[in-house]
Amino acid sequence: MLLDLAYAAGFALGGLVFLLLALFLGSLVRPSDPSGDKLTTYECGEIPVGQSWSQFNIRFYVFALCFVIFDIETIFLVPWSVVFKNIGLVAFVEMAVFIGILLIGLAYAWRKGALRWAL
Repeated sequence: MLLDLAYAAGFALGGLVFLLLALFLGSLVRPSDPSGDKLTTYECGEIPVGQSWSQFNIRFYVFALCFVIFDIETIFLVPWSVVFKNIGLVAFVEMAVFIGILLIGLAYAWRKGALRWAL
C-alpha cells in the first residue's frame, strides 16, 4: 500500500517537474517583443471599439447554472444507463430519487420565474 502511494507520488512529482521544466525552457527560447498592439483586445482582425469589459445580465447566470446542473446529471446518467442491467433495483431507485430532486429544483426555479426571460 505504501509502495503504491510512493509510485503515485513519484509520478505526480515527475509530471510536475516536467511541466515546470517545459514552461521554463519555453520562456528561454521564445522571442519577446512587447508592443502596444499586442496589448490590445483582439476582435477577429477588426479595430477594437469601446471597452473590452462589458456587463452581462444576471439572467445568463441562471441559465448557465441550470445548464451545468443538468449537464452533470447527464454525466451521471450515461454510465448508469450502460450498466443498468447489472446493478439492480436499488440503483434504479437511487437514480430515480436523484432525478426527482433535480426535477423538484427545476420546478421550483420555473415556479419562481427564474427561467422567464422578461425585460
